[in-house]
Amino acid sequence: MNNSVGNTGRLLWAGLRALTVLTVVTGVLYPLAVTGVAQAAFPGKANGSEITSGGKVAGSSLIGQTYLTEDGAPDLRWFQPRPSNGLGENSVNTRYRLLVSGATNLAGDNKELVRQVEEARAAVVADNSTATYTVRACDIPADAVTSSASGLDPAISPRYADLQVHRVAERNHLPLARVQRLVDDHKDGRVLGFMGEPTVNVLELNVALRGLTAGG
Repeated sequence: MNNSVGNTGRLLWAGLRALTVLTVVTGVLYPLAVTGVAQAAFPGKANGSEITSGGKVAGSSLIGQTYLTEDGAPDLRWFQPRPSNGLGENSVNTRYRLLVSGATNLAGDNKELVRQVEEARAAVVADNSTATYTVRACDIPADAVTSSASGLDPAISPRYADLQVHRVAERNHLPLARVQRLVDDHKDGRVLGFMGEPTVNVLELNVALRGLTAGG
């Protein structure tokens, strides 16, 4: 009996020591080491790839956001991202519609998807046509009328950015060439020259546009 109690006590004590050591190593030392390395080597990425504007955090370069007026319509002074149709409505962060990242999961011939694309195409034509520039349906790239697989894509294609230049220049009373140069300066090529597609980060572009309209 005494041996059984003693063995049980030794096992419990050994288990407690193992739990304490593992808690300290995996719950304290390891996270501190990983955080320290991340902050030293990749501080921007470790802190969420934040983009600042006017001394304040404007958002993350990894997460798309919409630019809306007070009544919820697209604010046409700014470059617009791709549609944000996805898995659900966002009642928490009103700067973006999605609460759950994900695609629509609708088939290409789904009537609801076809309706969404047709409405988005009509809106792109109406919103981006100006007194001196008319958008044709054939000029509209796919990313202007469809959401991404995540529903949170922060980037658009250079074609979609170029399509918006006339409208942004007119709405902000800026020279067309100056806005086009701003877009060209924010175009990112393929990763390592061959992976992926060229992109334009909408948040970074609009932060630069804000500086331009403010005389920055």
